[in-house]
Amino acid sequence: MSESAKPAQPRLRIAVLHRQFSTFGGGAERYSIALVEQLAERYEIHVFSQHIDHSWPGVTYHTVPQPLKRPRWLNQLWYATATWWSTRKGFDLVHSHENTWHGQVQTVHVVPVKFNLLNGLTGWKLALRWLKIATSVRLLVYLVLERRRFALHLPRTIVLTSNTLVAQMMAAYPASGKAIKVVMPGVNQVHGAPSVLQKMEYRHQLGLPVEGFCILFVGNDYRKKGLVTLLQALSQMPANCYLAVVGNPAQIPSFRSQVATLGLEQRVFFLGTMKDISHAYQAADCLAHPTLEDTFAMVVLEALAHGLPVVVSNQRYCGIAGLLRHELNALVLEDPWDIDALAVELMRLVREPNLAICLQMAGLAFAADHRWLVEAQRQADIYEAIAVGKNNG
Repeated sequence: MSESAKPAQPRLRIAVLHRQFSTFGGGAERYSIALVEQLAERYEIHVFSQHIDHSWPGVTYHTVPQPLKRPRWLNQLWYATATWWSTRKGFDLVHSHENTWHGQVQTVHVVPVKFNLLNGLTGWKLALRWLKIATSVRLLVYLVLERRRFALHLPRTIVLTSNTLVAQMMAAYPASGKAIKVVMPGVNQVHGAPSVLQKMEYRHQLGLPVEGFCILFVGNDYRKKGLVTLLQALSQMPANCYLAVVGNPAQIPSFRSQVATLGLEQRVFFLGTMKDISHAYQAADCLAHPTLEDTFAMVVLEALAHGLPVVVSNQRYCGIAGLLRHELNALVLEDPWDIDALAVELMRLVREPNLAICLQMAGLAFAADHRWLVEAQRQADIYEAIAVGKNNG
């Protein structure tokens, strides 16, 4: 039989597990959504989620009930059980972005629970921590789920979303090394910087001052992403510099008091969540991301793709910073708690237009080297390798 006459191979049927499947979510949600969009034509993809705000041709969506929102650990256990039951048959493979015990592909977006709880502890401190764990149902559930998630008695690939996670995974689960692959976030396209007129129009649409230097902050956990430090840094900057905050509106009330204390009511604009953040990127002059913990930080990559200079915490706090070079394609902070240093770096972008332009051009080149098309192919290679192994087995 000729190659052309051979029957087409059936598409792999893949279950994707993520409790929140919405672009209103954070980087982990946008990561899983982007992969689904990239791979939907190639595979038959079924999404199992408790909150779905997404629609894509060829993708089948399954809403997983949520009997209880609290406590979170109980919902996590329920979700793991419900999706196991729904996907135990009828799928070529299961790809989980959650802390579940099933799934040949396990994508890890955050630092392992075990690493956060136990890393670096010895002696009586370690004993006390284990006592705390033993007396907490919540911590026990998370640890047991995680241990089963990374168990390698079944063929399993552990996908990490940044290189910085590799050392942390190896420290927490040394045997996982042979199963680890890295598939980093990407961008669909490099948008480039808008014209002056376009920027003014986007600012008008978002209710921002048309004139002045606009600093953008994007994050759902304001405190963890460094908004406390950023607000204090803004108070040291000239009055024509202002801040646009995109993210979880539930956190806005707790930060309004700090804004009022610092006298910044006319210079801080809370925009809430945005389904499409691109207009916020196009309205801004730079992105400030003095994060205290980010395994990668998709917002930094997205900002670079929109031609924004970026001020970001170093790789101890932010995974993407390990790929960036200070003063070449970003301004990298040694200490995200250092208010003065953050203010100084932001003011450099205000006062040194040539530096801002150089960062913009190098940032666009960096973003061009990190496309979803390439990263999605890495994910597809993982799927295909598992399918071949399964068939040969």
